[in-house]
Amino acid sequence: MKDVRAKKSLGQHFLRDLEAAQKIVELMSLHGGYDQVLEIGPGMGVLTQYLLQHTEYQTSVVELDRESVEYLNIHYPQLQGRIHSADFLHLDLSTFFGGKKFGIVGNFPYNISSQILFKVLDYKDFVPEIAGMFQKEVAVRIASKPGNKDYGILSVLLQAFYDIEYCFSLGPEVFSPPPKVNSGVIRLKRNNVSDLGVSESKFKAIVKMGFNQRRKTLRNALRALQLPENPFLNKRAEQLSVADFLELTRLSEQNPIVNDNEAL
Repeated sequence: MKDVRAKKSLGQHFLRDLEAAQKIVELMSLHGGYDQVLEIGPGMGVLTQYLLQHTEYQTSVVELDRESVEYLNIHYPQLQGRIHSADFLHLDLSTFFGGKKFGIVGNFPYNISSQILFKVLDYKDFVPEIAGMFQKEVAVRIASKPGNKDYGILSVLLQAFYDIEYCFSLGPEVFSPPPKVNSGVIRLKRNNVSDLGVSESKFKAIVKMGFNQRRKTLRNALRALQLPENPFLNKRAEQLSVADFLELTRLSEQNPIVNDNEAL
């Protein structure tokens, strides 16, 4: 079978740099004690070939593109029964490996990479480690710290539950077809936080409210919450750490004036 044709509608850019592919696979450290790995969007298997060399975990793949699924079935018979022709965003990850923890790896389609991570957040207790390729701008944002202009909603929500490491960058020339952007590889490792100590839904809502008007001080961005006076309210969202946003959430929960439905 000939090579798979990259499809713009699926955001496909196939990695051609074998050294980079191997480096991404080697980032999978089994943090959290998993023995199953799910690769998202394997395409023609540039990462898959190295994943399959590891016997300490079993590799499965999920691929939406039917042409890629056919290619993988032909070229990687050792994956028989573990090639899932499906949309990752529609999977129930709590039952995917019989309720077991698993790592996620991939050269993620850039057009849905943020959605993939929001999906992972919903199943964070099943996914102790993620490693993979993103548009560099997104990768930098995810790993950014407070006070940086790249720091945003995804930074705060992910860093509440994961330790994040920016690993390396790649240019467009190592992909086919070359994307119009640079790429970045990051690794996320689940931290020890099992309970934020506040309503997780309210925490997410406050983070989103703050950054949706990021040029305003939080006093104005969160005005609807009628929070009691606090030094954080004089700052903008990008200046607050995860712990600071948690403190604002606690203040909101202690405020009897406004309930969740009215403010959020």
